Amino acid sequence: MRLGGAVRSVPARDVAAERWLAILLLAGLAALGIGLIEPSGSRMEAPGPARPLTMAQARASNAAVPIRRNRWRRAEPYRFVGGTAERAQAVDCLATAALYEAGDDVPGQRAVIQVVLNRARAPGFPRTICGVVYQGYARATGCQFSFTCDESFQRRPIRVGWTSARTIARRALAGRVYAPVGRATDYHADWVVPYWRDTLQKVARVGPHLFYVRR
Repeated sequence: MRLGGAVRSVPARDVAAERWLAILLLAGLAALGIGLIEPSGSRMEAPGPARPLTMAQARASNAAVPIRRNRWRRAEPYRFVGGTAERAQAVDCLATAALYEAGDDVPGQRAVIQVVLNRARAPGFPRTICGVVYQGYARATGCQFSFTCDESFQRRPIRVGWTSARTIARRALAGRVYAPVGRATDYHADWVVPYWRDTLQKVARVGPHLFYVRR
């Protein structure tokens, strides 16, 4: 998914979000700014090496993997526990993940946010929203969301995408569920075949993106 549009200026109300993200990502990401320059593109793709296939080969391979509808389960509404400051941080983390992973595609943003919430309640993942989003970001091969370690932060998102992502994040923390992905905890674009694909079970497709649950 690619974004287009003119260079935008940073609204004053986004300064606090910029400062929070800079602290969260430590010195290496201290230059982060929201809403200045649009990204050249965004991917909903989990990290890790992919098989060396052409785009057509990858799509054919992914299409051959059936969607296991018997493994799909509707996600329960997320119940946020924390104060005003913690909720604001969670909104920023959710919105940042949605924007850098899905660009300004609204269904994609909703899907990413639902996956983050699913992970926060699943075994083996951090218990906090921000913990899930930035899990392993300090390790070159350990990031769980590719935007935290593939230099995506050098591309700064346009304001319209940031605004919609924050709105979706607030609604998700208030209990809204994006049903199509169910309880999926992993996803990737259909033009790649990540090394972990065959260890999981595919349960949904949203546009060109495939969603999985762990066995």
